[in-house]
Amino acid sequence: MGPIIHYFENIPSLHRSLILVGGITVFWFLEGIVPLFGFTYKKWKHALPNLFFTMTTVVINFALAFLLLKTADFTVIHDFGIINWLPDMPLWLYVIVGLLLLDLVGAYLAHFVEHKIKILWMVHLVHHTDHNVDTTTANRHHPLESMIRFVFTLVGVFLVGTPIGIVMLYQSLSLVATQFNHANIKMPKRLDDLLSLLIVSPDMHKVHHHYRLPYTDSNYGNIFSLWDRLFGTYMKLDREKIVYGVDTFPDEVENSSIKGLLRQPFHKYRKPTTLPEAESVKGQPL
Repeated sequence: MGPIIHYFENIPSLHRSLILVGGITVFWFLEGIVPLFGFTYKKWKHALPNLFFTMTTVVINFALAFLLLKTADFTVIHDFGIINWLPDMPLWLYVIVGLLLLDLVGAYLAHFVEHKIKILWMVHLVHHTDHNVDTTTANRHHPLESMIRFVFTLVGVFLVGTPIGIVMLYQSLSLVATQFNHANIKMPKRLDDLLSLLIVSPDMHKVHHHYRLPYTDSNYGNIFSLWDRLFGTYMKLDREKIVYGVDTFPDEVENSSIKGLLRQPFHKYRKPTTLPEAESVKGQPL
């Protein structure tokens, strides 16, 4: 475990770029072999706005990366943060606890809050108005959301007290995990169910992209499925019944336009609607 953390402490920007491009390439390829839905879209045309927002996310995270480094260094120097206040533990356990807590604060909590506060939902909306969810949807975030998410990540690093090696490891795992669970791939249901006991599987996350409540407000997890199960936000829906998008923003042309998506957070709030009788299976708290 030590060499892995050392590598991520000093991971070159080129390697991080290769993780991003490599992940998209692998899952793009798998989407052509075992697709979940037989989309009739032009794949590259659909990908363009998503890749544009992926690049804006990369630029923002790169520009602000020094804040993550300074914050992580502060927690190490001052022995600050939750994992530094816990009893001594083996390095492997220290890393796992750090990853879990970063996922809770920097991802699950951020995502939950974005769905519950109107002004933040309008910013997050850009991610949900994709009518053809695939691996390129993973980082389809408005620049405002990229900054909001960065703040939550920064707070997570500060509160959890993770050194920069664990932070970089988490961000790399998070990138691949979100490309995986957004990918338009059809896995055997049994395998998907087994994976969802530990991580956010494709079927599990696709429920979150269903176009109507209560499914949209469920399955907030990023890497680990633990938090949805623990806090009662886990739901199941047959993959065949999933419809992508947001019912109150149905214009697929606007939702596929970079200009339209940049303007989307500034629309007047439209209250999402709820299915009168949701045929769901809601997870039970652990």
